[in-house]
Amino acid sequence: MSDAPDPERLKKLEERIAELKKAREPKDSPHEEHFSAASQGWRMVIELVAGLGIGFGIGYGLDVLLGTIPLFLVLFTLLGFVAGVKTMLRTAQELGAKDAAAKAAGNTAGAKASEGEGE
Repeated sequence: MSDAPDPERLKKLEERIAELKKAREPKDSPHEEHFSAASQGWRMVIELVAGLGIGFGIGYGLDVLLGTIPLFLVLFTLLGFVAGVKTMLRTAQELGAKDAAAKAAGNTAGAKASEGEGE
């Protein structure tokens, strides 16, 4: 018996370890996509409500400080709504750009794989 390890046995062991690691990796499920879409939707709702709440708070505070009728309350609530919608639209554009980039990357990878098959 020699003290040096057998390179062929080591290579087989490494391949077996790689196969087992691959089998243990978590697989993407449709549930993850659903939760991701739901979280994106909730993010947009929270942005809209936050805009309304901040506008309401500023307007109410100014009305109390100045002793006016709810003029500032209405004005700043509407401004908060506009700001919330604007932020929500910006988020939607950002998410749309990410999805488009992911699809383009997926199509590019698929096109390269199909090119390699024809050779």
